[in-house]
Amino acid sequence: MTADRSAPVPPDVRTRREFLTSGARGVGSLALGALLGEAAAAGGNAHAPRPPHFAPRAKRVLYLHMAGSPSSLDLFDPKPALVKHDGQAAPRELTENERFAFIQGTPKLLGSPFEFARHGASGQVLSELLPRLGSVADELLIVRNMRTTQFNHAPAQMLLNTGHERIGRPSMGSWLSYGLGTPNRDLPAFVVLLSGRYQPSAGASAWSSGFLPSVHQGVRLRSRGDAVLFLSDPEGVDRVTRRRALDALRRLNERHLDRVGDPEIETRIEQYELAYRMQASVPELLSIEDEPEAVREAYGVRPGEVSYANNCLLARRLLERGVRFVQLYHWGWDSHGTGKGDDLLHSLRERCLETDRPTAALLADLRRRGLLDDTLVVWGGEFGRTPMNEERHGSKYLGRDHHPHAFTIWMAGAGVRAGHTIGATDELGYHVDGDAIEVHDLHATMLHLLGLDHERFTYRHQGRDFRLTDVAGRVVGEMLA
Repeated sequence: MTADRSAPVPPDVRTRREFLTSGARGVGSLALGALLGEAAAAGGNAHAPRPPHFAPRAKRVLYLHMAGSPSSLDLFDPKPALVKHDGQAAPRELTENERFAFIQGTPKLLGSPFEFARHGASGQVLSELLPRLGSVADELLIVRNMRTTQFNHAPAQMLLNTGHERIGRPSMGSWLSYGLGTPNRDLPAFVVLLSGRYQPSAGASAWSSGFLPSVHQGVRLRSRGDAVLFLSDPEGVDRVTRRRALDALRRLNERHLDRVGDPEIETRIEQYELAYRMQASVPELLSIEDEPEAVREAYGVRPGEVSYANNCLLARRLLERGVRFVQLYHWGWDSHGTGKGDDLLHSLRERCLETDRPTAALLADLRRRGLLDDTLVVWGGEFGRTPMNEERHGSKYLGRDHHPHAFTIWMAGAGVRAGHTIGATDELGYHVDGDAIEVHDLHATMLHLLGLDHERFTYRHQGRDFRLTDVAGRVVGEMLA
């Protein structure tokens, strides 16, 4: 006797696969409830503002990532001994058993070809390549003792942005979107702006939401053409028609959500609604032509172009509208010295010309508008550069290889020790002299300024609690005001 497979299956009868699937989705819906917290009770808005663990010093973050990694030894960390011994063979103890990306044989020491001077009442030491930054030197906390574990671009960028060198972890902007939300319903909590010839080596993984719901992923805005791909309505579809279509789609998604409990359906609903609101808010945001001429001149913007200067002005407009995390990537700092396009004398100078003026203007503008008091600004690359000349294939151009053991970043704004320089490197700039600040330490300190305890700030995934700082990290008190 065979079963009649054409007969309807009673609603309370399920296959083993259906039972396990519904169970997994049930667990997922519990995770969604924990994620949304108060926001779920208020209507399921995953971007609704949520309270931090304790009173924050900073409400938002601006991260200026110089993709490719600028040379600290030529910008922020002068080394007279390196200049004195320029051209001499590097000490054997520095290169023995060392693994470089490109250097081979016995490299020669390379002193910086640039002059350094003190700036501001604080006397911050900056390279001649950064004259405009010198005008806001008293806003800066220069950190010379950063260290990383990675010496290739993609894994180093992944570590700096996600706390792990491999793809799959959420980026810091996504963590903040998940943990704090945003006060502006019409814009994403986490926005990314790119400039330079290429994207960062880690690509979109650097602003991925990883295992967090995808609503927390960084949204890339473009300063030319469609600001967000596929955001515009198709030709012939007006706003009324679009609204009716979205309402119908929402009802279908909500029915499906009630049936299976998959949290990604809630994410999908929220993303459709955010995209609809962005269709009205983003064009106004991108209208930098509306800025006063004096402001555009200060930044050096050219409307309609894709540039770091334009992105700096857009970043200020995003921050003042409540976006939680704004990240700018500017490619081109990989100064290997294989030719004029990536050497210190030409390429590094060009990158500084592109970024020095708008960066200084952005800090001054944030200060003038009262935004710097509760905005945390971070500037830096993913690692440092060697004190030795790379001389790849006998190149006569000056360049430095990748260097994980020591590099410099600077910070400004909410809660940091403005007008100070902390940390040091040895006389050749090869190793940190004293305690190093690791990437997890930087993340722990940034979260602390945002009112989040990095050890308590977790997300349960695959049976364990994950956090941005993994199983490490300390709050660096020396960074704090």
